[in-house]
Amino acid sequence: MTSKQRSYLKGLAMTIDPVFQIGKASLTPEVTQAVSEVLEARELVKITVLKNCLDDGRSIAEVLAERTHSEVVQVIGRKIVLYRQAKEENKRKIVLPK
Repeated sequence: MTSKQRSYLKGLAMTIDPVFQIGKASLTPEVTQAVSEVLEARELVKITVLKNCLDDGRSIAEVLAERTHSEVVQVIGRKIVLYRQAKEENKRKIVLPK
């Protein structure tokens, strides 16, 4: 992903609300599966890491990106933004700049 594409996705992420909250249980298989399903539907997802979660936001983002085959757009404090292009072309909503 180029810096121009990442910047474009950051701009889109500013307007969306967090869909998931990761708490004390940290990353469970259920959370990973749910994030993967939302990525397929929306392509861009924002996640909040709650204060009672012992893990670092950056490490959670890396593990979640690896498990869902997505890319980390940004991690700011306790907010994570992930992007994964939809598999089917007719479901793609986001067109990245070249």
